Amino acid sequence: MRILLVNPYYPIDETPSPPLGLAFIAAVLEKAGHAVRMLDFVVFPYSDEILKKALDDFSPDALGVTSVTMSFNSAIHVVCKAKQFNPSITTLMGGPHVTFSSEETLSQFPELDCIVLGEGDETVVEWAEVLKDRSQWQNVKGLAFRGSAGVVKTGPRTPADVNSLPLPARHLIPLGRYRALGMAISMTTSRGCPFQCIFCVGRKMVGAKVRYRNPVEVVNEMAYLHHLGFHQINLADDLFTANKAHCHAVCDEILTRGLMISWTSFARVDTVSEEVLVKMKAAGCHTVSFGIESGNPEMLKRIRKGITLDQVISAVEMCNHAGVTPHASFILGLPGETPETLKDSIEFGDKLSKMGVQHGFHLLAPFPGTDVRDHLDQYDLKILSQDWSMYHANRAIVETATVTPEMMDDVVIGWEKKYDEYLGDLKILRENGQGTAEQVWPLTRLEYTIWIYDLMMNRVLEDQGTLSFSKDETPDVALGHLAKKITGSIKATEKELQSALGFAFEQGYLKPMVKNDLIQWQWVDFLEKP
Repeated sequence: MRILLVNPYYPIDETPSPPLGLAFIAAVLEKAGHAVRMLDFVVFPYSDEILKKALDDFSPDALGVTSVTMSFNSAIHVVCKAKQFNPSITTLMGGPHVTFSSEETLSQFPELDCIVLGEGDETVVEWAEVLKDRSQWQNVKGLAFRGSAGVVKTGPRTPADVNSLPLPARHLIPLGRYRALGMAISMTTSRGCPFQCIFCVGRKMVGAKVRYRNPVEVVNEMAYLHHLGFHQINLADDLFTANKAHCHAVCDEILTRGLMISWTSFARVDTVSEEVLVKMKAAGCHTVSFGIESGNPEMLKRIRKGITLDQVISAVEMCNHAGVTPHASFILGLPGETPETLKDSIEFGDKLSKMGVQHGFHLLAPFPGTDVRDHLDQYDLKILSQDWSMYHANRAIVETATVTPEMMDDVVIGWEKKYDEYLGDLKILRENGQGTAEQVWPLTRLEYTIWIYDLMMNRVLEDQGTLSFSKDETPDVALGHLAKKITGSIKATEKELQSALGFAFEQGYLKPMVKNDLIQWQWVDFLEKP
């Protein structure tokens, strides 16, 4: 079968990483002998014309689209347009949003033929084998589709053996574009989450039992991603520190090989020890992210977080002793939120900040499948929006009996202003020539990311990147000509463009193709296949 996979649009300010789940799906399909291609509209501009051309060029039997709640509108638009352009194509969606809203989604969108429920690695392979015979879909575990009597769900599938899965098919992803934007690349060392937080669907998606990958294979993958030029690897396990022996084994394998790899991980404050953190630091871990959620003890109990504020303080102190940067995230608008609990979270965040913790505030997004949404009548909470594009956790879409959306937004806006002030201070340092390049690099890299992204999404190099060329021109001169030509295409000066383009060229994100007396500048989209 010929299968076209699509990663729908997702905002750059959400710092997206290459689509790991979709790459796993592509890998198992390729291993089973299917022809697979991928469109990534996170780092390429979307248009109906581009989608139609891809369908015409590849002539796929099926279209598979992934989505989270925030990207669902973009994802279903792709599905509907694909069906319009090719009514005979079979359409499939996966991801947490449709997994937990399958009946509603299938009923609302007849253009969507099928939904993969939960992990899709084994489901999609079996489904692809019977794709043309819909009478056989009922025999494939982990599917939802329309039947004669309504939506059919074929029942849960036993979670896959993570050590039997092929490496993600990253050769199909334009990794070079993510690398140019400075995004981290994600991978997993395990699947599963034993915890039951009321605002999360992780346990429902991947199971309560944690399945661990072979540490040798984990480090092989880390070394490969580092070789591709990614300066930061994000271990995207729900909880990397869930098993002390596994954590030590991965770190020991890195240290034994003498690899200099920079990486981050997620953890709970009640699963770390100074011994583990010291080992992680030695193995290249520079940041550990903790979900704190609230600075109020009663709120932590209400959301079934299972931690205490004393444990948070202890974990931060251990991180500081080990030399690992702790990051803490808070969620505002949880059930029972009051002005007093909001104040507790703000003050606890300030306390952590004084201890060297990077922290941020997000707002509750009651995703389909979360306990807080499924049992809304049990909580002091009102959902104010069903517009999935608003479920980005940056502005309030809920309220409680005593806390309005405006009160919660004010907290987040205040935190955002502090970050803007920090960037403003860096800009003043740079303009006055007082800061070193290293000191102002966070601002410089952010500017490069914005400009490079705008160039990519407006197809500036594709449309204007060809110039006349003299063989005695140096790269700096040629890039200067390019910057001059494209000035005005995005919001950046000629000098700023030349700086960003020079950086991209030096890092290998941008390459020239010379033919006769013409030079064509192109982004390095695809990196080598393992």
